[in-house]
Amino acid sequence: MDADVEASSEIDVILQQIAELDKWREIFNSRGSELTHGYLKVAVCHFSPWHAVSQSDESMWVSAWLQSSQQTLYHRLKERCVFVTTLPGSYFTRHIANAMCETFYCNNRVHVKAIMTDYQDLLRTIKSLQHSRLSYIELLQEEVKRNQDRPSEKIKSEEDSDDSSRPATSAHHVSTQNEQFTAPYSIPQTLTVSPSLGGQPLSPELAVSLRNILFGNTFHIFNYEWKKSFFKFREPFSDMAYALETERLGGACAIQMVVQAHIIKYLLFNRSVNSEFTMQSMVMVGENEQKKALAAALSDILWTAGEEQTATVCLVTSERCFTPYMDYKLDNFTERLHIFTFKKKDDVRSFIWEHIQCFKEEGSHGIILFLYSLIFSRTIDRIRADFDSTTTHLLHLSLGNFVCRQALLNLLLTGHATPQVFNGTSLNDEQHKAFAQPLHGVLTRSHVGYLLWNREQVNHAQLPLVGSMLKTPRLPIWVCNINGTYSVLFSPNRSLLSDWKMEHLFQLYFYNGHPTQLSTTMLTIDTHSHHWEAENNDIQGDPEKKFPSVEMTIRTKWEGAVIDWNGTVPFF
Repeated sequence: MDADVEASSEIDVILQQIAELDKWREIFNSRGSELTHGYLKVAVCHFSPWHAVSQSDESMWVSAWLQSSQQTLYHRLKERCVFVTTLPGSYFTRHIANAMCETFYCNNRVHVKAIMTDYQDLLRTIKSLQHSRLSYIELLQEEVKRNQDRPSEKIKSEEDSDDSSRPATSAHHVSTQNEQFTAPYSIPQTLTVSPSLGGQPLSPELAVSLRNILFGNTFHIFNYEWKKSFFKFREPFSDMAYALETERLGGACAIQMVVQAHIIKYLLFNRSVNSEFTMQSMVMVGENEQKKALAAALSDILWTAGEEQTATVCLVTSERCFTPYMDYKLDNFTERLHIFTFKKKDDVRSFIWEHIQCFKEEGSHGIILFLYSLIFSRTIDRIRADFDSTTTHLLHLSLGNFVCRQALLNLLLTGHATPQVFNGTSLNDEQHKAFAQPLHGVLTRSHVGYLLWNREQVNHAQLPLVGSMLKTPRLPIWVCNINGTYSVLFSPNRSLLSDWKMEHLFQLYFYNGHPTQLSTTMLTIDTHSHHWEAENNDIQGDPEKKFPSVEMTIRTKWEGAVIDWNGTVPFF
């Protein structure tokens, strides 16, 4: 009986703490964490004298959701139940489970031992956010500000303490930072490499220049959507084995889609296994081939940005390289960069291949790492020279998120950060009036092209006219910017753009990056026997259904083309 009384008493205490924790649910929701009303999951194990309870007896566990009223659950727990709380899919899972109780099974009795130390730390962390109504980004910025106000020696000592429990890493192995309690707005833990790998540590001066070329200032940092983005393939040996899963919102999607185009370029036109490739060869891609394709795509883009003379790759190490300036906002990521420079393209590809997990694993910050590598491959001085009077930095804020300017898209596509989509340099406007300074367009034909369609801009006669340098690339692959979202059009026929007869009737394949697209869409393009005219379309109502944006995008390249979706419902 003493054991039963002890268990019941400690359950009372723990249950009160659960109820207190539940009070903070609304606080989490107000901060945009989207925790449901019953966010505390309670696993209840009923004990009765007719059943022997054991850790392996999973059939004795039942799941319930803790609702606003605790009374029913309270009495069930009082009837000698063992429970563990979790936040499914959350960083809290182990912390709460460990903090709440330890369970011991012996002689058909259940003993509950509360562990208060970790739990109190958890509760204090949550309580500290009680009065916070800040946005997600503001909370991240507050955390940065708190770090700025602390002595750098103290920060360094705490990091050293964290690192002491992390296993040592060799030059070619990646580790994760020591797991510790993080608030719900944290990102997955950063993949890091050992500083012994080499490279040049990022200097504070270069960090400031990097921040300025990206944001135009030193106090903006990448938000959650950017930090969680990386290069993730769809299932190997599937209909979409060649495809990356892309972010549907935010600026990272544009970068992912340009890399996707180069992955297609490698799989269709650069592999030496066969001389001819078809869509069938695109789906017969295993995990190892996916890694090779990603390494080839990243290295190709970086090598082009370095004018085919040099390329730079950035990796995150486990140690901070410098103490930030007072006006530089810490992000605990950029400050750990090491820069590796190569003079041979094969060396770049080999290095990326050896560290491919730093770009394709969750927590790698893979998109940001590649963007940093791109900037340093081109060099900040060259990027500034590529700009014209319309552009001073690569990202701009739109609807609360940082998105890519055209200069960054052109840098990804052509290796030059020119801000315009027309050919060459423009000295005069449409009325032949001289610009105060020339506008910089695309100077060279790239392997991957670019098509642009935006219904709102068309309605206001503001759609920029893409020049032939981007419309007619060396290979039949196009990144499409359709109403601000990104997708890829491509053809396995390498001769499509070099033989005008091929363009009378041909197929294009379309991938929009959305996980709901289960197969690549084949479109038949007819530019010869029929001629599409807008006034002949008798569909009434929604202009998107009358003139699908995907079709209108294709017609910016092949004017008047008739497009057959081959049984697929058009993407609107």
